[in-house]
Amino acid sequence: MVNDPEMALQYQADVLVIGSGAAGLSLALRLADDAAVAVVSKAALTDGATLWAQGGISVVLDPEDSLASHVDDTLNAGAGLCDVDTVRFTVEHSGAAIDWLIAQGVAFTRERRPDGTVGYHLTREGGHRHRRVIHAADATGYALESTLAEEARTRPSVTVFEHHLALDLITGAKLGLTDNRCLGAYIYDRQDRKVKVFRARSVVLATGGAGKVYLYTSNPDVATGDGIAMAWRAGCRVANMEFIQFHPTCLYHPEAKSFLISEAVRGEGGRLLLPDGGPFMHRFDPRGELAPRDVVARAIDHEMKRLGSEYVYLDIRHKSPDFVKQHFPNIYARCRAFGVDMATQPIPVVPAAHYTCGGVMTDLRGRTDLLGLYAVGEVSHTGLHGANRMASNSLLECLVFAEAAASDIRADLVRASPPAELPEWDESRVTDSDEEVVVAHNWHELRRFMWDYVGIVRTTKRLQRARRRADLLTHEIAEYYGNFRVTNDLIELRNLVLVAELIIRSALERKESRGLHYTLDYPQADDSRTPVNTVLVPDNYRARGRRVSEDR
Repeated sequence: MVNDPEMALQYQADVLVIGSGAAGLSLALRLADDAAVAVVSKAALTDGATLWAQGGISVVLDPEDSLASHVDDTLNAGAGLCDVDTVRFTVEHSGAAIDWLIAQGVAFTRERRPDGTVGYHLTREGGHRHRRVIHAADATGYALESTLAEEARTRPSVTVFEHHLALDLITGAKLGLTDNRCLGAYIYDRQDRKVKVFRARSVVLATGGAGKVYLYTSNPDVATGDGIAMAWRAGCRVANMEFIQFHPTCLYHPEAKSFLISEAVRGEGGRLLLPDGGPFMHRFDPRGELAPRDVVARAIDHEMKRLGSEYVYLDIRHKSPDFVKQHFPNIYARCRAFGVDMATQPIPVVPAAHYTCGGVMTDLRGRTDLLGLYAVGEVSHTGLHGANRMASNSLLECLVFAEAAASDIRADLVRASPPAELPEWDESRVTDSDEEVVVAHNWHELRRFMWDYVGIVRTTKRLQRARRRADLLTHEIAEYYGNFRVTNDLIELRNLVLVAELIIRSALERKESRGLHYTLDYPQADDSRTPVNTVLVPDNYRARGRRVSEDR
């Protein structure tokens, strides 16, 4: 990483990675021997969604399992919209991704088998026909993120910029150049409140999802759709934004901030119960609690609305206290902190926005529509998840596509020249705001109407109401953004309202119920034709000769 003292607020790297979760850090580490890498982290290095991932990573290790079975389960969960080539590519590279993590020092949970040998413990989650989820107790994300972060800090070629928020991408088109390549990004330093210029040969979006667009979410505060919004503004297409996965089971407690109760609890036999103690999942799906998340979330939502209840229960009391504490130590401790002993009491749970299945369109190398720009992880749409992500395929996607993108970037480094000095951020015509309450009010209004109108169950009328409100907020925020200096909250709100608009537009375009998108106006899937992705095209989209979908 080069910081040129002659150029105020100008930084240069071979590769700029925006985001520091599993996707960003694993990509940075894979390039560390070949390039100067700058990793921009919105908060502390480990404060993204990866840290909180409890379940694990899908991989075929059981002799009774097979790659074909993993592929089939993923396709079934995706409700007809998974890209078959992408699914096969991901599954076929899963073993190598796990081997790489183990080589980095990630300590997965082991068990002694009946024959006396010791191997990795595998759990089973919704949509999987076999035990194929490798994990580190119930804190896989923590084990992965902390290991990769520690390794990144030791690499002299990797420079970490914590508490830096990406504001916008810098492209050739924005500068009036013929070559429309991504040249870097404007980055807001949250501590000194200045906008810096980061120049790079290649830029990687690894910013995660957009759960904070909803009032209730399992996501951390940093999940505000920044990468999706920036890519759209830069001319990249997005796809399948209507498919927002709501995790069925988050701890219901006013102070728990939607703490996630891992799907692995249901994988080990946990049952969902009504407030009166009666089971209900058998009425919605023959797979019961192991049905895909969209089915489980809708079932819970239906029962809560039918009964006027604020929660249902998740019960694993049939397992011994020792089993519960050994397999779910972190969940057990967190529940106890809120007064629930999950070994002896059922856990009150509610659904919450959890995962963004759509995103920036990429090919099998993580390349977007804009030359020099890559997208990896939850920010991207690779075709893996289709209309519904199968449990524990998300971290796998991060790892597999980080490696694929790193290989492509490595080859491109010899061809791409480092960009020259870029224009600095212009604040000559703006002032400090004296009405921060506007941002706070718009933030709450946006998340509330998204939850009420664009949630688990939708209608055309609700979506149209949401679109009208989003349009009004968009104009208000644009006016505010044009007159005042940027702040952290304003940058995030600007991105959130754009992502909300993309979700609403996509949902209105789909005239059927499929996977995670369920509408009362079209309650059945349209089986009269082959399912198609919802692809949104920005006004400034430029086909670069080869569309990203052609690599699939």
